[in-house]
Amino acid sequence: MNDHDPTSASHHAKPKIKAKTIPIRQVGPAGEEDLYEIRKKVYPRAVTGVFATWRWALVWFTQLVFYGFCWLEWNDRQAVLFDLANRKFYIFALVFSPQDVFFLAILLIICAYALFLFTAIAGRLWCGFACPQTVYTQIFIWIEQKIEGGRNQQIKLDEGGWGSRKAFLKTSKYLAWGLVSLWTGITFVGYFTPIKELIPAFISWRLGGWEVFWIAFYGGFTYLMAGVMREQVCKYMCPYARFQGVMFDPDTLVITYDKERGDPRGARRKGADHAAQGLGDCVDCGICVQVCPTGIDIRDGLQYECIGCAACIDACDQVMEKMQYAPGLIRYSTENAVKKHWGRKEILAHVMRPRTLIYSGVLCAICIAFVWGLTAREPLRLDVIRDRSVLTREVEDGLIENAYTLQLMSVSERQQKLVLSVSGLEGIRLVGHSAITLPPAATQAVTVQVRVPADTAAKGAHKIFFELRSDDQEIVLREKSTFLMP
Repeated sequence: MNDHDPTSASHHAKPKIKAKTIPIRQVGPAGEEDLYEIRKKVYPRAVTGVFATWRWALVWFTQLVFYGFCWLEWNDRQAVLFDLANRKFYIFALVFSPQDVFFLAILLIICAYALFLFTAIAGRLWCGFACPQTVYTQIFIWIEQKIEGGRNQQIKLDEGGWGSRKAFLKTSKYLAWGLVSLWTGITFVGYFTPIKELIPAFISWRLGGWEVFWIAFYGGFTYLMAGVMREQVCKYMCPYARFQGVMFDPDTLVITYDKERGDPRGARRKGADHAAQGLGDCVDCGICVQVCPTGIDIRDGLQYECIGCAACIDACDQVMEKMQYAPGLIRYSTENAVKKHWGRKEILAHVMRPRTLIYSGVLCAICIAFVWGLTAREPLRLDVIRDRSVLTREVEDGLIENAYTLQLMSVSERQQKLVLSVSGLEGIRLVGHSAITLPPAATQAVTVQVRVPADTAAKGAHKIFFELRSDDQEIVLREKSTFLMP
């Protein structure tokens, strides 16, 4: 995309995301041309502030959920367990089967609409605060800083020669990353194999082939993405960075540098009359670039590499405080707000615009329907399958018999005693299992025969009904089928 200043866009134009100009051909020392720019490692500087606190709060929340839920128990089982072998999926009191894929589809639709809504309101909130790539990169960077030191110490360490100290620090860092990645892989598999069975099996090395594969795969990719590739995932691999621009408009809250207030940039002494020197509020310290996890300069305008983490806002506000200037040189704002000098009330009024209201309404409607569907689910399901090997036959006493297989599926975690009956034709009766005991959260196939007198109905197919009742009469299911007369 062409360079673009968000503050100069027209009211109806969508804000263009400025892309960094990256040389795709460089001339090497021998006159050879390189096709790609060599990656320069990003050393993010540690930062504190309101948004940093929110990021760490979400890191703690998401990781407590991920690492903790597999250890919770519910009804003498793991609270959250996806039992692929038995095709049962447990989420606390809810039990799902493959036939409930409809609920998964609705959940994905809810996630998509939520992403549209949050992006339309405030840009890449998901990327900056809750995306697994961001969360694990934050954890790995914290480990790196604790072992190797701050930004300047890391740069000095990497530029220096190898020695015992450097080897020890690098080995310690990689080992710590590896342990976190390994535990992440074990936890992931623990949602499919009960974690209290998986850990002893891992210690004694009695794991199955698929368990070994997925621990290595998930743990290995955690190490690769969060420890090695980091910002490259957000800049080059994540598709969201590429299409986010079409989800923005001039009233979307994004991280914005106030160019009118900040430029011309320049260093000055604290308390100096920078206006008399022809300078803006930006002291050109570069700290906003140093704290950026993707290594961009937000002062160049909105860029697709910006993940919306707001680290530059915290850093700039601290500099403004030290210089005794007003905060907000870099802030969350909209293109129209910067252009028209709106205050918070005007910004809020324009953020809640028709687009976001429609997204909110649709999202609320889908969420209500989703919750209603979960609460209205029948705890028992019945499918009737005709025996197609023998369509009909004549048995003793001149009766006509058809055979059926009943597929019973329970999504309740209590044992159910059921009574089966059949109706629809005169003199119809059931031969086989009329009393059925169904274990908790079980699937069971029951074969029954249905007989009617030969003179009851004419030749052809006739509608009949199977009825299933629980002993407490709380569950009544009625399923239609056909009876064939020869």
